[in-house]
Amino acid sequence: MPDDPVFLITGASSGIGAASARAASQAGYRLVLAARSTDRLEELAGELGGPERALAAWCDVTESDDQQALVQLALEHFGRVDAVFANAGFGRGSSFLGGTPERMRAMVLTNVLGPALTIRATLDALRSSRGHLLLTGSVAGHRALPGSLYSATKFAVTAMAEAARQELNGSGVRVTLISPGQTETPFFPDQVDWRLRADDVARAVVWALSQPPHVDVNEILIRPTAQDG
Repeated sequence: MPDDPVFLITGASSGIGAASARAASQAGYRLVLAARSTDRLEELAGELGGPERALAAWCDVTESDDQQALVQLALEHFGRVDAVFANAGFGRGSSFLGGTPERMRAMVLTNVLGPALTIRATLDALRSSRGHLLLTGSVAGHRALPGSLYSATKFAVTAMAEAARQELNGSGVRVTLISPGQTETPFFPDQVDWRLRADDVARAVVWALSQPPHVDVNEILIRPTAQDG
């Protein structure tokens, strides 16, 4: 339907982003899907209905111009943005000694600057729609892991979500931090039965979106039952 709400997701080509896109599509959202892996992204957009229901767009979240262009594309194509999921990020090779300086720089730019630029690019559209901002945090953003730069980046996202909530207080825009524990995604490519599945996290995303407008679920911290930390 042309009046269905519009959900913009970064890091949408795989893992939690792709699973959230599928779950949101089933819940009636039209989608703007952004990532740097365009082949998988276009395949997912086709699966979810093609340009009338799901639009694929290349975006490097560390580039402000790319993020601004992404929002402009969403507004031109669908006329509105009702929800935004700043989900792009990565974490493998995240130790101080195990990661190269180049990879460390890329992680900080993607995991910290990326969501900050997503917020910057989408705030006006979300204020206009009295929409919903979601960010992917982590259990590691509450409990530091030994030698983990990734933990530091996710602590930053935890603070960013609260900073955005305070800035948007009274605007009608809701803010939710989604903080998963170990999840079977490209972050943890080896299959372990006790880990969360991306679909488990996607259900939490759609549940937060489904709350009535006066309910602001500020964080969902979700662990597999077998995770000890």
